[in-house]
This record gives sequence, C-alpha cells and structure tokens, in this order.
Amino acid sequence: MTRAVMMTAIYMASTFSISSYGAALVMTGTEKGSVKNIEKITIEGAATANESPVGTFNSPISNLEYDPRVDLQSRNMAEAQADVTIRGGIFENTGFSVGSATLIDPQTGHYFAEIPIAPEMLSAPAILTGVDNSLYGTNSSVGSVSYKWRPIQTAGSVSLGAGNNNFNMQSVHNAIAWTVDGSSEWVAGVEGEYSRSESDGTIENGDHDFERASGRVQLKSNTSQTDLFFGYQEKFFGWPNLYTPFNVNETEELQTRLLMFNHQQQYAQDSAFEVSAYYRKHNDHYVFSRENPEAFQAFHETKVKSVAVSGRHRVDAKFAVNYAAQFTADEIESTTLENNFTSRDYYKLSVVPEYAIALPDNQHLTLRVGAAYDDTNRDDSSVSVISDIVWHKINADKSTRTVNLSYSEATQVAGYTAIGGSTSSGLFRSNDELQRETSKNLELGVSLDEATWRLDSAVFYRWDNELTDWTYSFDSTSARVANPVDIETVGVEFIAIGRLENVDVVTSYTYLDKSEDYRDENIDASFYALNYPPHRFTLGVIWFPVDSLELRVDNEWRKQEQNALRKGDDTAFFTHITLTYSPAQIEGFSVVLAVDNLWDESFEEIPGTPGRSDQLSATASYFW
Repeated sequence: MTRAVMMTAIYMASTFSISSYGAALVMTGTEKGSVKNIEKITIEGAATANESPVGTFNSPISNLEYDPRVDLQSRNMAEAQADVTIRGGIFENTGFSVGSATLIDPQTGHYFAEIPIAPEMLSAPAILTGVDNSLYGTNSSVGSVSYKWRPIQTAGSVSLGAGNNNFNMQSVHNAIAWTVDGSSEWVAGVEGEYSRSESDGTIENGDHDFERASGRVQLKSNTSQTDLFFGYQEKFFGWPNLYTPFNVNETEELQTRLLMFNHQQQYAQDSAFEVSAYYRKHNDHYVFSRENPEAFQAFHETKVKSVAVSGRHRVDAKFAVNYAAQFTADEIESTTLENNFTSRDYYKLSVVPEYAIALPDNQHLTLRVGAAYDDTNRDDSSVSVISDIVWHKINADKSTRTVNLSYSEATQVAGYTAIGGSTSSGLFRSNDELQRETSKNLELGVSLDEATWRLDSAVFYRWDNELTDWTYSFDSTSARVANPVDIETVGVEFIAIGRLENVDVVTSYTYLDKSEDYRDENIDASFYALNYPPHRFTLGVIWFPVDSLELRVDNEWRKQEQNALRKGDDTAFFTHITLTYSPAQIEGFSVVLAVDNLWDESFEEIPGTPGRSDQLSATASYFW
C-alpha cells in the first residue's frame, strides 16, 4: 500500500461546512503512487492516526477520543460506554446517523453510540456541525457523527489479540462481490463479521465481555447502491462510580439489534437521493452494586422504527435544492418510568435552496437559505433557520481557499430518563417540566487547501436555551437530577494536516468558553454541560521508517474546567501508540503492538468517575 493511500486515513474534509449533498453522500478522491506526484484530494476523513482500539475489537466510535472535532468522555473505555460531545455540547446533543437516518435511543443518549455495525462496512465518520447538522441531523441540536455504507469489495481478515489485564480478542471478517449475469453494470455482494473480546479491565471491577455479529447484502450499479443489514451486539461491563458518585461498583449489560435498509441513487446531473429505514431494539440491565444487586437495579427495553430520506436536486447550473426528512416512532418498557410518557412520534423536514454564482478567476459564491420543521406528538413544534454563504477559489496550482459564514438553528426534545421518571426520589431524578431545547449557531470558517497540507479554522458563537443537563447537589440523596440550563458558548478551532518526507501529521487546537444560567442556586456540580476543556491540543503522527514498519501515535492534552465532583487534576495528557510489522515474506500478514494511555493518566473524564489505566496488547492479523 503506497504512502499516499495510507494518508487517506487522516486527510479530512472541511470541518465547518459541506457545501453540497454530493460531498456529504460520498467524499472521494484520487491519489498517485508517489508523495511527489499527488493530485488534489478531497476525501472522507478520519482525524486520528490510529484506526483501532487497544483493549477490544474495532467499533464505529473507536478512537474518537483523539479526534479534534469531538470530545469523547468514556466510562471504562470508549467501546464500553461512550458519551460523544461536539463543540462543548453534551452527549444527548450529538446524533449518530447511518445513511440518511439518525439512530436514536429514546431512553437516554448514553446509548446513541450502540451501533452493532462492523467498521469495515462504513465510511470514516463525518462530523456535521452548524448548517449541515441542522439540515441532515434529527433531534441533535449541536452536531452529528455521520456514516455512509461502503461498496462491498472482495476481501477478508482474521485477527487474534491478547494483552495485559487478561485481555483477549478474536475477529473475523469476509466480503465477496461478483458481477450479476456477467455484466459489469451490476455488482452483488455479501459481507459478514464476528468479533468478541473480554478482559479484567484496566482497574479493579472494570471488566468487560463484548460480542458482535453483523452482516449485509448489497446490489450496486454505476448510479445506485442498495444495502440490507442486520447486526447484533451484546456487552457486559463494570466500573466503579459508573453513573453515581457513591463509591459503588456498578455494572451494565446491553443488547442491541439493528435491521436496516438503505438505497442511494444518482440521477440527472449532480443530483442524488438516499432512503434509509431501520428497526432498532435495545435492552439495558443496570445494577447499582454488583456486590448487592438487589439494592437497586433497572431494566429498560426500547424499540425504534424510522424512515428517512435526504438528497440534492440540481435544477440548473445555478440553482439546487438540498432536503432531508425523517419520521421516527419509539416506545419504551422500563422499571423506572412512572408516568404514561412511554412512546413518541418525531417528524423532521428540512429544505434548503442553494444558489451558485460564478465569479472571475475561478471563484465561486454559494448561497444557501432555508428552514427545518421539527415536531412530535407530545411536544410543541419548532421552525429553525438554516443559512450560509461560501466563497471558494481554485488557484492555478489547484490549491483552494474557502471562507464560510453561517447562521443556523437546531432543536431537540429530552429523552425518557430525563423527563419520564420520578421527580422526587430515586438515584436518577427526572424533570417533567423540561421544554424543547433550541440551539443557535453563528460561525465563520476559513480553509486553506494545498497539495501536501491543509488548514481548517472556525470561530463560532452558540446559544443553547433549555438545554437538559444532569446536575448534582451535595445536599441531595439522588445521584443526579435533570435540570434545564441556558448556555452561551464561544469556540475557536484550528485543525492542520501535513505530509512530510516520511511522516504524516494531523494536529489541532480548540478553545471553548461558556457562560451558564441554571436559575437554581442549589446546583453544586454539572456532570455534562460544564464538563468541557477550555483548552485542548491533539497531535497525530504516522511514520514510515521502512517499508515493513509503520508507527502511529495519537496524543491529546487538555485543560478541563474545574468541577466540584472531580478528584485529581484538571489537566491530562493521553497517548495511544501502535507499531505494525508487515513482513514482506508473508503477504497480508501483520503484527501490531499497541498501548493506550501510555503515561497511565488517571484523569476523570466524567467528574466523580475513575479514569482508565494503561492497556497493552499484541494483535496478529491476516488480510486477503
């Protein structure tokens, strides 16, 4: 594999805007076999050097903790329980979409990232914020993590891993594609994967036992792709103070089933649409104390049915219409909900016309102005403005300059745990007076794109009103209480990537500042809304010392906002390293030595919840 191809793992599309549906649907590029002869590339991008975790098998959210575009706050590890936040929001402000459909869990956003799909089947995640989140996201007011279905290609792999803390992992993946009736126009494919892992955990009572099976069939042509997928995932994990600050050893057992249909269609000139439909069933068994399970435990079962469509219709050379719509119906059976608020229907429709103006010297100006309509059968409806203006210039050497100014609004409603449980007792106290949350985002972005380097930057100001946060009072007997808060956030982002002689680099700096109003003097600490880093640096490096060796390093330094529940320092430095040896004598075979949290950092990513310790592993893989 050439170095130019390896670089596609970290080369990113713009972080502040995707100005056309075609770019959001499939971001592709070209490369040549020498770093000295590289064409202009715009591709789907991951913003980390490493692609796989150290302590379990790979999942769609693996390594997002080192992605400069998001802040992942994990319990046990990212693949156990991951709260993914974007631009200083909280976990429930972040949506996860596959195809055109946002996958939701009506109980709580803690389970949004329970996606039983093998990463080999999906594109690298695109992080949608501002206008693109308002247009394509559903019930996610700040940002979305968006995946697309990859075309199936004949390939496969088997991996065996082991490490400290009695860690062991096994994974097998295979995909076969063939032409239909000997015609090159139509290609059919089938793909399957099975993975499992277990360990005693990086700290005491931090054990896990994971298993996933997933498969799909696909029919593809030059202008369409149809996928039918089914996946099952089962997870058990424990952690001290998993959700509560009471010094107990808590556990969770999760089961997730996902059936999904997806169809992509290109037509006419620069026009496309995508239809997605899914059924998701999720079971959660939470135990407050593994030593005394009867003290408190909870059972939840959620079912979600949804259909969605998104697309872009080109009317003529200057005018196009971007659109998205989603209908979702959910229901929940729970041992902790006390009222009859156990089902809800969601409706979302976005229409954003686009007008392009050609200017002299290969300059273009694109205007988008539209709106989104959100409603449910239990909440008030809302209309949100979506608008931006993008100036883009292509220079003679194929380098580009882009400036983006946008104003967008988005909205969402609270999950059942926040609004449907007891308001006066229990570990997790709900609030039945929570209103629809609204977010307004004003943003200016600049992007400089050269053949061997790229710089993306953005400054934004966001108003979040009636945001649902989980708070703590030292005088309360409950672990946390759902409370509304109004927050104003100022943010600055810089992300740069570069190609050197034999090193590829991605680095970033993020600044956040918040001012909040809870309208309640009894709140002593915030678990989520005020758990953010005012300063955060990331640095990812891929080094190719010789043809058979590859070194990948991800680093993150952060200065976290002070929190009354956090024990220990407010600063942290994490490092994830993998060394891959691929002997030329055995084509397709590789051995990976990896370590995560190299410095054994004990930083509490969730205030009051112990941080993870170091994890080492060795993995042998064979690819065909």
